[in-house]
Amino acid sequence: MRMGLGQLESGTDIAANLAAMDRFAAAAAAEGARLVAFPEYASYEKKVVDASFAAVAEPLDGPVCIALAGIAQRHGVALVAGVVEASGEPDRAYNTLAAFGPDGGLLAAYRKIHLFDAQGFSESRFIKPAPSAEPVVFDFGGLTFGLMTCYDLRFPELARGLSDAGAEVLLACSSWVPGEHKVRQWLSLTAARAIENGMYVAGVCQAPPISVGHSVLVDPMGVPHAELGTDSAVATVEVSADTVAAVRRQFPMFRQRRLHPHGGSLPGQL
Repeated sequence: MRMGLGQLESGTDIAANLAAMDRFAAAAAAEGARLVAFPEYASYEKKVVDASFAAVAEPLDGPVCIALAGIAQRHGVALVAGVVEASGEPDRAYNTLAAFGPDGGLLAAYRKIHLFDAQGFSESRFIKPAPSAEPVVFDFGGLTFGLMTCYDLRFPELARGLSDAGAEVLLACSSWVPGEHKVRQWLSLTAARAIENGMYVAGVCQAPPISVGHSVLVDPMGVPHAELGTDSAVATVEVSADTVAAVRRQFPMFRQRRLHPHGGSLPGQL
């Protein structure tokens, strides 16, 4: 299956962000993509998360998600994008990935678990963490996709939980904060999550200056494909369930592991 990576340069103009996603989805669909993934905070983004995020937050049946569902329908693709979801608290929102099918129906919604309280940032001041740490996956085009957001990439147990839940392609939708060594860390972590779980990792990132760019698709052997630079752009690349299965046969880590993801040994293995 061919999928698209849409590297945006989102800002505070929601209409402009939606228009960019519409253009990129059209371009990816023209190249045969059946699913297009966009970054964290695709619909609304600033250099620092502040009170305005809660102010613009909407429910998943609000105007932003209706527009995203329409883009998916219009171009006949599945679409995944970061939105600011109303949480029920007036001062905090959810940082949510919403996935829509080609019919416009909601396939899945993932609320970010690990908030970016690092490098002097305090995302949790204005963003509410997911109430559940259960992995979120959805099936589309003969593949199972797992969802995670940005800082989640630094927590390998979440990626392992997604692979245990059946994920063959991990969508790591991100707005990776710039800084010393950050591009190297971004590329290293996407490759590590792919290798240790025998799955594709699609790291879809916001472009500079807010983020680092370098969106990339890493295959289950850790080989990068379709790496973008720092410009806002879209690229398409093939992903295959057969490739995942072949790599997992070659490296049967899930059958061989002796430690439970949450601690202790697996039954009958020690």
